[in-house]
Amino acid sequence: MLLKEKLLKILSRDNLLGAEKLDECFADAKRQATSVDKTLQSTGLLTEKQVLRVLSECLNTDYMERLSEGVIVPQDYTSKVSVHFSRTHNLIAVGEQDGTIKVATCAPLEQNPIDELAIMLDKNVVPVLAPRAEIAAMINKVYQQKVDVVDEMLAGLDMGDFADIAGALDGSKDLLDMANKAPIIKLVNMVFFQALKMRASDIHIQPYEDKLQVRYRIDGILYDMMTPPKKIQDAIISRIKVMGKMDIAERRLPQDGRDTIKLGDSEIDIRISSVPTSHGERIVMRLLDKSARLYEMEELGMDANELTKVSDFIGKSHGIVLVTGTTGSGKTTTLYAGLKRLNSTENNIITIEDPIEYHMPGISQIEVSEKKGLTFATGLRHIVRQDPDIIMVGEIRDLETAAIAIQSALTGHLVFSTLHTNDSSGSVTRLLDLGVEPYLVASSLIGVIAQRLVRLICKHCKEPYTPAPEELRKIGLTPEDLPEGKLYKGRGCEKCLNTGYLDRTGIYEILSIDDVMREQIMQRVGSNTIKQEAVRKGMKTLGMDGAIKVRTGQTTVEEVLRIITEMEVM
Repeated sequence: MLLKEKLLKILSRDNLLGAEKLDECFADAKRQATSVDKTLQSTGLLTEKQVLRVLSECLNTDYMERLSEGVIVPQDYTSKVSVHFSRTHNLIAVGEQDGTIKVATCAPLEQNPIDELAIMLDKNVVPVLAPRAEIAAMINKVYQQKVDVVDEMLAGLDMGDFADIAGALDGSKDLLDMANKAPIIKLVNMVFFQALKMRASDIHIQPYEDKLQVRYRIDGILYDMMTPPKKIQDAIISRIKVMGKMDIAERRLPQDGRDTIKLGDSEIDIRISSVPTSHGERIVMRLLDKSARLYEMEELGMDANELTKVSDFIGKSHGIVLVTGTTGSGKTTTLYAGLKRLNSTENNIITIEDPIEYHMPGISQIEVSEKKGLTFATGLRHIVRQDPDIIMVGEIRDLETAAIAIQSALTGHLVFSTLHTNDSSGSVTRLLDLGVEPYLVASSLIGVIAQRLVRLICKHCKEPYTPAPEELRKIGLTPEDLPEGKLYKGRGCEKCLNTGYLDRTGIYEILSIDDVMREQIMQRVGSNTIKQEAVRKGMKTLGMDGAIKVRTGQTTVEEVLRIITEMEVM
């Protein structure tokens, strides 16, 4: 049976598409010299997931909706196939058996790349189908943040060139001239590419009296990296300010800027902040990978009970759900995971953010611009006139924003937002401190998710050890609580920069607001009383969840104690 006939049979059976529309798609594909699966998606007739499911049945090929932790990419693949080839053709190996390599693709009708791959690997290649975002995420992961591409870009400059650059710039007094000289451009690019290779989320350029220190934040921890000569400090800072379209002549006032750099097929958004210090301007840059995929709720680190609670929150038709935690605790990632689950043609979702960290198809996203007068409060006031079902407010910072968000929740909208508080019950006190009336908080608040990020033990150098009872006592455990009396730690290896940790996961405290707590809020009782009531009803505190992740070998006692206070352990 021809491909067209098979497709029509399946599409008609599932009431997805008729013969006339399919004929048009085949004609369009032929005219544009592209494959019919791409045409079905580009015309909006079917989603990527629907196309892949249909082709999976049509071609008798496996379909993997998610390339999860269980997928092992053969080392043979990463050593013989370049990251550029994998990215260009959206291909990644997902397993090997009896000399045959399974390769995930989102374009099964394009046979040439699969054939090229078989020649490169000198093995049989069997395609399986997977969404493009899943394949891109797996490519990022296995090539260690595009290591091949980065290494190519770093090849032209090494640390020994600092002295040469300083010498080359000695004759120039014009800051703009220095900032645009080739050596300084290469040096600043090296700082960026090295940071991306090492999975850094932030770059700090910190001036001291006698040196300039470059630092990277990796998995939440700052590490000292390179130390360029002090004499090229002004040139480096001027180059970064030129990139961010900032005023290089203004050194006395703080400034903000932004830029985008390309790395392979990825775009990296850079948010730049400069402040004047006694030894020169200090620069901090946040790196946001626009191509990074959004997480599913199940990947955030919540257990089944916590997932059920959160699913209940986001399944409500109206009310306000708050995500709280310190800066860099993953609040925005959690909000996006919730929005991703709710994103459908039935829901009108609008967000107002500062800044927009990930672009989500199908959702209207507004970026705060205080210079233009677009604040959270003014934006939110206009959003409610756009007939939204779901609203996401990046952060509640003042009474005006809080009042409009709560009013929106009371008038039939589901509202998500974040607050900076230490734990879940503290968010109630914070809203009351902002000036929101207790009866409004009690009637609108559905639930609160408090969270932190803990580093995971490196899988490449993980080893067991027997902990002392005093160590366990710090997080409320006893030797009897441990499977086989052992805990785990990372020995330290190349993969984890000898830290023993690689990647992060969340620990959570999820507060469901019930009638008793609503009464407590009305009476303005303290946050500790609300927390005690929640724990009595089965809520796990941040410390309890951290202890579970220690006991199950995901992280260490030191790591949990690093990110939570003693009060939060109990």
